[in-house]
Amino acid sequence: MFQILKCKLETIGQYCVFLGEICRCGVKRPFRFTQYLMEIELLGVNSVLIIFLSGGAIGMIFALQMVSLLQPFQAEVGVGAAVAVALSRELAPVITTLMLIAKNGSAMAAELGTMRVTEQIDALESMAVSPVHYLVLPKVFASLVVFPVLTLLANVIGTLGAYFVSIYAFDIDSASYIDYMFNFLFPRDIVTGLIKAAVMGVIVATICCFNGLRTSQGAKGVGNSATKAVVASSVSILVADYFLTTLMLPYIYA
Repeated sequence: MFQILKCKLETIGQYCVFLGEICRCGVKRPFRFTQYLMEIELLGVNSVLIIFLSGGAIGMIFALQMVSLLQPFQAEVGVGAAVAVALSRELAPVITTLMLIAKNGSAMAAELGTMRVTEQIDALESMAVSPVHYLVLPKVFASLVVFPVLTLLANVIGTLGAYFVSIYAFDIDSASYIDYMFNFLFPRDIVTGLIKAAVMGVIVATICCFNGLRTSQGAKGVGNSATKAVVASSVSILVADYFLTTLMLPYIYA
């Protein structure tokens, strides 16, 4: 038990050192803007469809549940407000992040893990090129940019999905639905969700890259690293969401 705890603490310490190296490389030349744009396209543009589908599905499902809950009280008009606020504050950033972990997080870990076991990382180091600066930093920067943008997309699509279900499936008055929604949805609700998405994006990128760079034992190790990256980042963003919500509650209800 003590040995396991020691190993976990050692890993956390190495991760903190890794974060420090990323921060140091962030202000170090050269700035490879082409790589940043390529990562943004890979992580963001290629993920639009999956966020479109998942965001729309979540909004429609949540609307169905809320209509069933509010119908006995003749308060169906509040469905839009409930869905919009829940999506903006919690559901959109968490669902978006989980989808991107499944699609991109595992790919990051597998890519770097394969480069490690095939000695491509060693080749970079032998040429005095920092793997963190060359490979990791563009992924972290792209995640910082892409996660909030895709979260905003999930907000919009989810809200539209809930609108169409409520209006066309349950005949809720459209004008009252929209008016009630905007009476309860404030810009700070959206901002807090975007801040969460940005923080979660950095957490996901750093954890996945960290696990990828620590890969060993060949092809089996690549699979293990990808699995560890997905599990660790999924758990971490849920824990981070709790602490971020606790910190932002005074701002939300100000």
